[in-house]
Amino acid sequence: MKRVQVIIGLLIIVMVFHISPIRAQNQLKLSGYLQTDQRILLQSPNDWVWNENRLSLQLDKKVSGKAKFHSEVWLRNMGIPNISTASDLYNLNIIDPWNLEIREAYVQVTGFLSKNLDMAIGRQRIAWGTADKMNPTDNLNPYDFEDILDFGRHRGSDALNLNYWFNTNTSLQAVYIPFFRPDNLPVGMFANIFTMPFMLPAGLSVNRFSDSVQMPQYNFRESSTYGVKLKGLIGGFNVSISYVWGWNGLPDDIYNTFIPVDTTGSVNIRSTLTFHRHHIFGADLAGNIGGVGIWAEAALFLPANDVVMTNNLSALYPTSPVPVTQQTTLLKKQAYVKYIVGGDYFFANGGYLNVQFLHGFVNEVGRGNLNDYLFARYEQKFLNDKLNVIPLSGAIIVSDWKEVKNNYAVAYMPEVSYMATDNAELSVSAVFFKGKGDNLFANLNGYNMLVFKVKYSF
Repeated sequence: MKRVQVIIGLLIIVMVFHISPIRAQNQLKLSGYLQTDQRILLQSPNDWVWNENRLSLQLDKKVSGKAKFHSEVWLRNMGIPNISTASDLYNLNIIDPWNLEIREAYVQVTGFLSKNLDMAIGRQRIAWGTADKMNPTDNLNPYDFEDILDFGRHRGSDALNLNYWFNTNTSLQAVYIPFFRPDNLPVGMFANIFTMPFMLPAGLSVNRFSDSVQMPQYNFRESSTYGVKLKGLIGGFNVSISYVWGWNGLPDDIYNTFIPVDTTGSVNIRSTLTFHRHHIFGADLAGNIGGVGIWAEAALFLPANDVVMTNNLSALYPTSPVPVTQQTTLLKKQAYVKYIVGGDYFFANGGYLNVQFLHGFVNEVGRGNLNDYLFARYEQKFLNDKLNVIPLSGAIIVSDWKEVKNNYAVAYMPEVSYMATDNAELSVSAVFFKGKGDNLFANLNGYNMLVFKVKYSF
């Protein structure tokens, strides 16, 4: 019943906008796409690991001569039925899981208070950086890790976004985000790839694990994120410098209480997780040299404090006159730098090459904990650009150059897509993972898969 009410509500909104007695140029513009994304493992018995059917509705309306409205809503059938008891059969959301998400919804006003000042207020995606998808300086919106193969995806944030234009190429941007929202973690087969192994003291084993997350207080001072960015054109290159005072979107394990269960070393662990603040100083550039597009960006991260994990072992030593604890520094208050450089080139025969080198993936923090990634993609179009063959697409990752053979990963994702009509695209791709060590993609060993997508845009 709930989903029917939501769908009816969306249809009523669209109808109201369209039948309003307003001039044609001010009518609501409806666009979007319908996409199905299906994935199965290549290894027998070929488990179905991903089922997503997404309807994206984008609504745009010019409210007045200086204001416009934009929104994007996702309505999705997402996931596979997860039925464990007979009572689950009464719950349609378990049998046929779905969700509705407001990705963006904001009003933008040009010439606000001054002809040079633009303002946007509401939920919005504020993208910073010049690189392709992987942007070390893009830290205002929370990451959306739901699908780890969709690199660089973010969610929108409720924000006040001001842009002052000195001229057509130079502007100063100021952003205020009042509410901290953490990154959402991967789902399905990707659920545990960010989980670090828990190092237990010798002789102990985990019986049960539980945790709690401490969020920042939601007030003007503590939960807010601030950002400023100055951008311009220098020597034919688009350049910018930026600063963000914000939160790391993934939590840190800061306190663990060990509770003995029996005399064999089995313990229950209660963990407390929280988030740390950091300063981020960024710079980027993008331009063209001899027909080759090039870009580079870097971000210096400075944690506000050391992040220390404490293990409370007092319950294991009840006769000790003082609390028994162990402390480990997870992150020092030391600056560390993430950066990316890359370029692309369009060949006369319809080919396209894109290469990027990244130091520090989005989930990696701290000096000495950043891995190196080489991304490459080559596309070749045929049949008047209807057929797109991608024989090269993937990444090589090295987490320890001193011992590469035990600290590497390779991700290879060839793809073929075909534009059946001007609006409908079909694609088939394969994804292969191989690696060793603790890096992100090495954790996906054994998850080679076949991916089938259909997308209709309107």
